[in-house]
Amino acid sequence: MKKVLIFIFIAVVLLGSFFSYEKREAKILFVGDMFFDRHLRKVMYNKGGDYIFSCVGDFIKNADVVVGNLEGPVTENASVSLISKVESSENYIFTFPTNVPALLHKYNIKIVNLGNNHIGNFGKEGIDSTQKYLTEAGVKYFGGLAGDEAILREDFGGNKISFISYNEFGGDSAQKVAGKIAEEKEAGRNVIVYAHWGDEYVVPPQRIKNYAKIFSEAGVDFIIGSHPHVVLESEKINETIVYYSLGNFIFDQYWNREVSTGLVLELNIKNNKFEILEHRVSINKDGTTCLIN
Repeated sequence: MKKVLIFIFIAVVLLGSFFSYEKREAKILFVGDMFFDRHLRKVMYNKGGDYIFSCVGDFIKNADVVVGNLEGPVTENASVSLISKVESSENYIFTFPTNVPALLHKYNIKIVNLGNNHIGNFGKEGIDSTQKYLTEAGVKYFGGLAGDEAILREDFGGNKISFISYNEFGGDSAQKVAGKIAEEKEAGRNVIVYAHWGDEYVVPPQRIKNYAKIFSEAGVDFIIGSHPHVVLESEKINETIVYYSLGNFIFDQYWNREVSTGLVLELNIKNNKFEILEHRVSINKDGTTCLIN
């Protein structure tokens, strides 16, 4: 009888743990474009990488994980843009210091999208280097260029999520990405697409709205946009929540309020249901990013 009672007790404890795990709420923060060259490289050299996060660090650490777009490769190459003239072609060739992945991990940015128009600035070797340094620092990644666009599958409090990249600038076609979405949904997973798309500094063009519709019809739950460097509109297409652009999170663009204000999305997930809160940040000339609200 005593053995039976012990068995029942263990079973109750295990079942209780199982159901509490299934019901655990997870909080994921999504941020926009992140950049660590040109002016930001100078700031890190003079004041250290922690300075960049000194104003927003506590906020982003208070989440299960932060997801953002890493707008360039991590390599040992010397910076090209650092000594370039503004608006020259060299001014848009990016590489980030090799200590950046560890800095990201320290501030809870443990998942990054690599599907963007600058990830290939130093070719395949640059992408391989980026993946190497991220992995060594414990930062996970998804996306890249066509033929090298990993899907990241994670489990947050029992909520299974697949992160898929759509890179309009050298990634797989929207139709192929839609196929990936459908496969992940068929496997019973929530799907989030981080899309690098659109035109800089302007409202979403019709082609982007068409892509969002294609992804929605494939079953995507949530679309996060980047690349325009300004915060753009959001909408709901069928059951899909779409944010066309979060704007900048860490970047050296300061010439007006639009480029120096970013959007951070707080995604609370419980029992596979999403709740979204919006937070604004300011991108400051001293290199810091600060929470506004």
